[in-house]
Amino acid sequence: MSTTLTSPSLRAQPALRLAFALSMGAAVSLGITRFAYALLLPPMRADLGWSYALAGGMNTANAVGYLAGALVTPALMRRFGVTRLLIVGAVLASVFMAGSGFVTDAPALLLQRLLAGVASAWVFVAGGLLAARLGEADARTGASRSGLLLGIYYGGTGFGILLSALLVPQVLRAASDVPHGWTWAWWALALASAAATCLLAWAGRAMPDPPASATPSAATATEAAPIALRHFVWALAGYALFGMGYIGYMTFVIALLREQGASAGFVTLFYALLGIACVASSRLWAGLLDRYRGGQPQALLNGLLGVATLLPVLSASAPVALASGVLFGGVFLSVVASTTALVRHNLPPARWAQGISLFTIVFALGQIVGPTVTGWISDGPGGLARGLVASAIALWLGAVLAARQHALKEIE
Repeated sequence: MSTTLTSPSLRAQPALRLAFALSMGAAVSLGITRFAYALLLPPMRADLGWSYALAGGMNTANAVGYLAGALVTPALMRRFGVTRLLIVGAVLASVFMAGSGFVTDAPALLLQRLLAGVASAWVFVAGGLLAARLGEADARTGASRSGLLLGIYYGGTGFGILLSALLVPQVLRAASDVPHGWTWAWWALALASAAATCLLAWAGRAMPDPPASATPSAATATEAAPIALRHFVWALAGYALFGMGYIGYMTFVIALLREQGASAGFVTLFYALLGIACVASSRLWAGLLDRYRGGQPQALLNGLLGVATLLPVLSASAPVALASGVLFGGVFLSVVASTTALVRHNLPPARWAQGISLFTIVFALGQIVGPTVTGWISDGPGGLARGLVASAIALWLGAVLAARQHALKEIE
């Protein structure tokens, strides 16, 4: 007999413990697979003679793969189940990251980044859906921690960022005399991702089965009409601009700091604090996500991100750079959590997967454009500083659009 989300099996695994274990999905799919590349961009660009446009194109390829993965995720979840897709995606993401350490040609690296993006989308969407279900289960017990549980899941990206900050510089330093020493960092990241996948597998097995209302049959899911874009048009537009703006910062801020003379130790400190702030953000914004049913959280958080993005452009001082990293880390994953909260507040559980996938798709579209455009701008007059100014403008425009999103009556 299958269990329900409010069964004793859930109480045997406290919701917070499960949320932290599930957060390894965000750690693998974003914190390690995508954002660790910012630490590798400077040595790879110097070693391989890349332009900023090509360097940004690596994360664009990752975003293209992410979009492709997001498009097929709902069908794969219906066919194989949410938990199985979560684990398979995490394993493949680890494999593709390891593959990036075996090639130096730009086309081969682009392919590896694209494939890693496909796998990471499966992990991120599936993990987000499980985190939303966990929040619903917690609410059924009388608790009101749905926003916190979602924040913990998405804040898991900070664990991946923190691990990357501590791991990559050490590996680069140890392999400094080895040709293409950056390849060793990719292998180290793949091993870290594999270790996180083991914890994620435990979380997937510990999650009880959802109630029948949250898992429509394949036939029912196929017959259900797609969610009309008009219902979430402002939030979707704001989220696409968030994808464009935030990824420009996360791709190039380390390169900007190195251009401004930051030491390797300072870069480690900066990225580690950014990651710690990501983890802390789960508590910081939980009340906001629980309180508002419209686009207000996304608007506020996008506005703060624009400020954080502009700070290192306005001043090259160490305190300003650290303030930028802490503010950015404390906000950006909560924008992602805000869209899941928006879906959870406004759609019935059976349509959460469809709603989360819809936001994931526009997120990926923004990320496809962001790195290459920011890199292209950075190759021109003004350099990386001008590229980050463009990212800040995109974030502020996204805030304006998201503010127009109102809460909906529940869509059946």
